[in-house]
Amino acid sequence: MRFVIRLLINALALWLTALILNPNVQVTSWADDSNPDDWSWPLFWTYLLLALVFGVVNGIVGTAIKIVAFPIYILTLGLISLIVNGLLFLLVAWISTLIGFGLSVTTFWWGVLGALLLGIFGFLIGIILRPLTQRR
Repeated sequence: MRFVIRLLINALALWLTALILNPNVQVTSWADDSNPDDWSWPLFWTYLLLALVFGVVNGIVGTAIKIVAFPIYILTLGLISLIVNGLLFLLVAWISTLIGFGLSVTTFWWGVLGALLLGIFGFLIGIILRPLTQRR
C-alpha cells in the first residue's frame, strides 16, 4: 500500500511540475487523439508509468551515482545533487521517448529546474500524506 501511495505522490508531483513548466517540460499520453491539456485515463496511466520509471531510475542509477561520487558531494556541499538530479530527470525523459510517449524536456537547465520542482512538490505532498505512508 505504501508503494502505491508513493507512486501516486510522485505522479502528482510530476503533474504539478509539468503544469508549471508547461512549454519546456511536457508529458504526452500514449493515446494519439488526446489533447495534452485535457485530463484523461491514458494521461493518468502515463503519469503513473513515468512515476514508476522515476522510482526505478532514481533507485538504481541515482544510488549508484551517489555512492561513486560521494567525494564530489562533500566538496560541493551537496550542490552537485542539483546537476545529478537534472541528469536523472533527462534520463527519464530519454527513456520515455524511447518508449514513444511520456516526458519531454527542451534543455538541460529546464531538466534541472524540473527535477528541483519535482523534489519540492514530492516533499510537500509527502508531508501532507504522511499519515497514509507510515507503518502501523
